[in-house]
Amino acid sequence: MSHLRWRKSSFSEGHSDTCVELAADATGTPHLRESDDPEVVIATTPAALRAFLRAAKAGAFDRPGC
Repeated sequence: MSHLRWRKSSFSEGHSDTCVELAADATGTPHLRESDDPEVVIATTPAALRAFLRAAKAGAFDRPGC
């Protein structure tokens, strides 16, 4: 996966050791990884990634007290 161009959220600035990074391959398939374990990469579909991002923005994964 070293051929992918990884990007991280601007919200992650200053937290280089714990960032989720995103890249797309030549076919448009999204790939995600955690910056502290860059060899573990998850590939998904654009539709699944959109659904995940919508849920995250809506607070579906928020934990009380965080």
